[in-house]
Amino acid sequence: MRASRKAKFKGQGPKVKKAKDPQADEIHISGAEGLYGLPEVDRVAKEYFIRAMKHQKGMPDRVVITLEKVEQEPREVPLLQFSTVQCDRPGEARKIISGLLSSVGVSDKAIGKGIRVVASMAMHGAALISCESAARMETDKQRGIRVSRLGIDKDSERKLQRRLSESGINTPTVREAIILASKVASHRDLVAELCVSDDPDYTTGYVASRNLGYVRIPNIKEKGSQSGGRVFFVREGANTERIIEYLEKRPVMVWV
Repeated sequence: MRASRKAKFKGQGPKVKKAKDPQADEIHISGAEGLYGLPEVDRVAKEYFIRAMKHQKGMPDRVVITLEKVEQEPREVPLLQFSTVQCDRPGEARKIISGLLSSVGVSDKAIGKGIRVVASMAMHGAALISCESAARMETDKQRGIRVSRLGIDKDSERKLQRRLSESGINTPTVREAIILASKVASHRDLVAELCVSDDPDYTTGYVASRNLGYVRIPNIKEKGSQSGGRVFFVREGANTERIIEYLEKRPVMVWV
């Protein structure tokens, strides 16, 4: 599901429509997806529609719900362990981000570029950044990379919800973020992920990797800020096309 609203650009008009990304002139309101069995489709489609129409970012003027049959057998990957660090303000968050990413081999140059990406409002998807040289690896830097075809089985979802409830963070936002981060971390050439939500009322971001797990960082940005983004730090010399194929096309089911 993707919900959006037309953006209003002063003095730009038709120029915006010439962008490579057909969604470049839209404001993203809400999005969600998952892998489900056919009997669940009615329920999930209704839940996604309600979520789109009642989002705190406002009423969308376009809601697209896409159903696609997945032919390939999903790969099973383990759920990342999660934790929350103490953080009171964005300045402190930047130090925490730098320390976490540096500990898994991301260079200072790449960390700086990643922080600048998530502080902007220029992208619809995620950026791929080389963990040493800090080079941008994705072909379309406006569209970015979109992680797709991921889900969690019912038994694992119940276990995840119990664990999150014990920490007081059992929300769809947190559940979906951990599932996405687990798929990303399962690729051997993806060193780490940095994510900041563009939701103005959601100020907890995260750093994730196979070694770190899913590390939540409260107050990663000021409340009311619409900046946000996602960065995947890529191992130097990795095959970018294969990474993108895995993230966007390879079905993955997360288990606990």
